[in-house]
Order: sequence, then structure tokens, then C-alpha cells
Amino acid sequence: MTHYGACFCCAVTLEVDGAPEAMGYCHCASCRSWSGGPVNAFSLWKPEAVRITSGAEHVASYQKTELSQRRYCAKCGGHLMAAHPPLGLVDVFAATLPTLAFAPGVHVNYAETVLPMRDGLPKLKDFPVEFGGSGEVVAE
Repeated sequence: MTHYGACFCCAVTLEVDGAPEAMGYCHCASCRSWSGGPVNAFSLWKPEAVRITSGAEHVASYQKTELSQRRYCAKCGGHLMAAHPPLGLVDVFAATLPTLAFAPGVHVNYAETVLPMRDGLPKLKDFPVEFGGSGEVVAE
């Protein structure tokens, strides 16, 4: 299945193919600050599944750390995605893909949460072991 998305003003459009590798919520201070919300909904894709289909000239990026290259529309400021080169994945923000049936499986960086969520999903202190974290689950 192909999902289509766009920035806030629709100057940049994108598509993703297949199914995401994972979906969930991130509670880290960086994601909260970037998203402007108390939590960020993510969908992780292999880089080859993600394509900018129009407006590439309007895509700007910001890299605060080596873990994330955040991409957004320079015209409207609308968020598009964050490449995570060390993980070999691209986070296309769930809200950017209106046809994606968002089915979160995990909370990451829950030790930093400002919005406790009682949804029965695993709450990881930081990241899964395979992504360099402790894999430690914290209590809801």
C-alpha cells in the first residue's frame, strides 16, 4: 500500500510504500520541542520506502544531534520527516500521513514524559536495546 502526505501548505508532497517498521510515541524533550506537543507520534520506515514526490526545492533540514536530521517545508514550516542515519530509518510523522492507520506499539523515552498515558503499551525508559538504549520498561 502507498500512503501520501504533504506539508501544511502542500508545497511538498511525499509518499511511503508498504508498512512501517514500527509505530509509537516518543516522549523525549527534543521531539516534544520540535512537535510543539507533549508527545510525538512516529512511524518508522526504511529510507527506500520514502520519497519526496514534489516540492523538493522547498525541503529544509535541521540537525541538532547526529541521531536526527529533521526535514520540514521552508515555505510553511510544516514538518515532514526525520531521518535517523544511525538507525537506518526515517520517521515520517504520523500526522503527515492521513491514510496511515496509526497503530502504536511502544512508547520510547518515557522517563522524560510530561503526559502520562495509560494505554497498556510498553513504556521504555529510553530506546530499545537494538537502537542503543537500555530496553528497560518503566511502570505505567
